[in-house]
Amino acid sequence: MIPTVHEDRDHRGHGRYTLTDTEHGHVWGVCAAVDGLFGELRRGIYELFDWGPQGAELRGWVGSRVWLVPDDEAFDPWLLEDAESQERFPGAGSLVLTGLDGYEGPPEGYRGSVRLHNGRRWLGSCREFTRILPPEQAPPPLVLRGLAQGGRLRSALMKGTRRALTLEEAALEIQDDRGGLFTERLLRTKITAWHPSSYGTDLIDLELDGGLFTPVPEYARSVWERWLAGPPDTPGAWAGLDTRHREVWLDLVRERGCRHTHNDRPAGHAYRLDGRHITDEPGLYLALGEAINGPGGYFGGCLGALDDCLGGTFGYTAPATLLWRDASTARTHLSHLLTADGQPYDLFAEVLGLLVRGGMHVTLT
Repeated sequence: MIPTVHEDRDHRGHGRYTLTDTEHGHVWGVCAAVDGLFGELRRGIYELFDWGPQGAELRGWVGSRVWLVPDDEAFDPWLLEDAESQERFPGAGSLVLTGLDGYEGPPEGYRGSVRLHNGRRWLGSCREFTRILPPEQAPPPLVLRGLAQGGRLRSALMKGTRRALTLEEAALEIQDDRGGLFTERLLRTKITAWHPSSYGTDLIDLELDGGLFTPVPEYARSVWERWLAGPPDTPGAWAGLDTRHREVWLDLVRERGCRHTHNDRPAGHAYRLDGRHITDEPGLYLALGEAINGPGGYFGGCLGALDDCLGGTFGYTAPATLLWRDASTARTHLSHLLTADGQPYDLFAEVLGLLVRGGMHVTLT
């Protein structure tokens, strides 16, 4: 007999992954493994002609946010996220960059000269560019393996109609090795196939349309695997990561921090911030989050979020004091950044000012 997941009680403990209906809260099913959770995202491709580097040649990963700034000031800069440089051919005068450009694409009709920076330094410039559309590829399905079905899913599969197999909005909840909720991924999807599972004679492998699901970037897998063992319980577990992987860590901290209720410490509390590893922007917010709320703690991931946290309900009550050790590291790395349009920007000073206005007396050592 195929086991049924009871929908009117706590479903955790049956497997790492739980597929739920977000509108009504019922459980479609629970399984131990998922294929297709990680994958490569569809990336924009830009070829930059007559490329002139400013400083070192670009190789591999270029930055979380690379801004292309038109020389014509009538046009706004646009953003290429998670940008990577492709291999250059010997003697070639162009550079190929790939990245996620769905947030802000190039200005309509503009193909002129641009300068590039990654928020930290100018990278170079080109005479003109072209955007190359990547080939269309059918995304792989999201496969829930060894799924124990809920009663509603069983009924939907028995009906087999297009309407019954469309799940509308669902959430894939993922729990860690300690049984706590690690994260969830929202998806609008439909069932494309189901088969008996090799995980057990009473279980099925359920295939969902991968075209309606955004996979987790493959490079994030190593960070996710560390968190799946449970939230960090020692400070600075992120310190050895590069900026790209610190961004992934910060995303997980942010999600966990916004999901949990925090007990605000009373006014007058003294915090200590370990500034040794603040060499980039995600490192700043990770160190600050740990100073206020302990290992894996959250206290903002951008200036706006930091301002919100200073208002209360995120473990902090004004006034308070903050001893910022090794502050010179953050001052060195974060005082000479660039805005989207390439203007000088001092993030270190901005954060200090925001902390002070939020009732934090800061001492730098």
